[in-house]
Amino acid sequence: MQKISKEEHMPHSFSLEKDRTQLVAQGIRDVDGFDDKTVFAMPDGLRMTIKGSGLKVTEFSAESGKLAVVGKIDSVTYSQALGRKAGLFDKIFR
Repeated sequence: MQKISKEEHMPHSFSLEKDRTQLVAQGIRDVDGFDDKTVFAMPDGLRMTIKGSGLKVTEFSAESGKLAVVGKIDSVTYSQALGRKAGLFDKIFR
């Protein structure tokens, strides 16, 4: 398994399998949040929103960039990534 540094561009792709009940994505840097209806994943410079029902993140590795989601997948959309606001620890340890 190849480890990718944060500075290196990570190619992004995804596939839907098993009648849209399984999504496998490559090139994911982070998972910003998820519940049983929505998963927010972060490929390079983008925000990938996966919507459906009964969604579960079954695998995620920031090192390899792999994300696996199962459940009934209704849509996958992209938007520009929002700039991350400095959190409490970021402000304290500047």
